[in-house]
Amino acid sequence: MSTDFLSELRDRGLIYQITDEEAIKKMMNEESVKLYIGFDPTADSLHIGHLLPILMLKRFQINGHIPVALVGGGTGMIGDPSFKDAERNLNSAETVERWAASLKNQLSRFIDFDDPDNPAIIANNYDWLGKLLLIDFLRDIGKNFTVNYMMSKESVKRRIESGISYTEFAYQLLQAYDFLKLYETEGVLMQLGGSDQWGNITSGIELLRREKDVQGYGITMPLIKKADGTKFGKTEGNAVWLDADKTSPYEFYQFWINTDDRDAVQFLKYFTFLTPDEIADIEKEFMAEPHKRAAQKVLAKEVTTLVHGESAYNQAIKISEALFSGDIKELNAAEIKAGFKDVPSYEVAASDDLGLVEMLVTAGIVPSKRQAREDITNGAIYINGERVQDLAYVLSDKDKIEGQYTIIRRGKKKYTLLSFN
Repeated sequence: MSTDFLSELRDRGLIYQITDEEAIKKMMNEESVKLYIGFDPTADSLHIGHLLPILMLKRFQINGHIPVALVGGGTGMIGDPSFKDAERNLNSAETVERWAASLKNQLSRFIDFDDPDNPAIIANNYDWLGKLLLIDFLRDIGKNFTVNYMMSKESVKRRIESGISYTEFAYQLLQAYDFLKLYETEGVLMQLGGSDQWGNITSGIELLRREKDVQGYGITMPLIKKADGTKFGKTEGNAVWLDADKTSPYEFYQFWINTDDRDAVQFLKYFTFLTPDEIADIEKEFMAEPHKRAAQKVLAKEVTTLVHGESAYNQAIKISEALFSGDIKELNAAEIKAGFKDVPSYEVAASDDLGLVEMLVTAGIVPSKRQAREDITNGAIYINGERVQDLAYVLSDKDKIEGQYTIIRRGKKKYTLLSFN
């Protein structure tokens, strides 16, 4: 158990708010601390906005503490209003239950629930919230909080003018109750979360004090924003998911390799388990020759390997190199599908004329047959990375990668994916 663990978290920039740093440091140095982070199932997968708290649990476990991953099967049916501009849509119990099961499986990839010496704990707050009676809740929990206290929370104040339902207004009480139940059942004394969770965390600490006369603790992590001011975790408006079926390992790798120079070193501190000395060496190399993107390459490798495994990382590298070199034939159908997911595509029908001139027009690659002939003659058309200058060329089975895909490139960068049923 590292006596410098809390200092390391602060040096990495992972601590934004903390309730009593000296008391927490003393407790963490002297005993194995049980702490929890909640993950509400708002989709069938976690995304990289969840990655920082997931890795925080992993860091605590590596350092001898006992992390509790709380899946919000109950609170996920309500919706946390924290720093949200509008009311969330409510999902059915069946949907939330299905999503909660998916989250449990994903969390087990990062946190060891079977460690013989220091197993992590997983819990679902539906186990107690689903049994909670309204009268009991109002008498036993609600009586501990004044409306003034609840309205003082930043997450509520931001929504007062635009409107907040009683459902979301009461969310902080449900999360406080989670802290109380985890203390009663597991002896948990610390809650972690993003900085938007500060109000919910301190409500839980207050409930512990009133109901059990014990001191609870809280730590928040920074909410990450990219240097250009855009929201972290989004690419072209879409979330970057931890599920490989929703965001392929290649797309995942591309997100990290394209990290802004201003963010790269800090993201190494946030999202990898490299030592401070290793990160310092990478930073030195990166600052000396930023065009070589040493920090981004290490970041993409470490995080892709951590989330998807080494073979998926190697596949992402293979796709990237093939796209850079234009050697498309080195890729299989699955790699083609991942690497060309976002390029224009055309599904070839059985009735389509497979002559190259006709196909360029039919697939919308060029506006006219005249332009098609000109491009072919000038050497601007490539099939699976190979230049074709024969005006009479006809696409055949040898041009179909695993019988499914053909990649046509016009010029240096304009790709079109042809798919065959």
